[in-house]
Amino acid sequence: RYYIDSVKALRNYTSSYDELVSFAGACQRCYECMLDAGANFASSPNRVLIHCLDPVFVCEKIAYTRIDKVVSIIEVIDNTITGIKGVGGLQTRGKYREGYPRSPYI
Repeated sequence: RYYIDSVKALRNYTSSYDELVSFAGACQRCYECMLDAGANFASSPNRVLIHCLDPVFVCEKIAYTRIDKVVSIIEVIDNTITGIKGVGGLQTRGKYREGYPRSPYI
């Protein structure tokens, strides 16, 4: 219950799926409920135990995808250890922004 309440609270704060990206759930939680509540990604569609690094891999892919690109869900799931049985989600825009020119002092 508290997982769903927290995701709903996040969506009340910011309703845009692209401004605030969330990975919700814990092993064997109600995947469908998490997505319905407003999570971008959740565990676990097949109610299996996920690897502890799966959420990290999902968030890393979103963080390092350019802002003008939509992250491929298949590519995200293929980069996880548990795969499609453990992780699922919705189309999400990347968060990476490039700056130019690069400072000579860095």
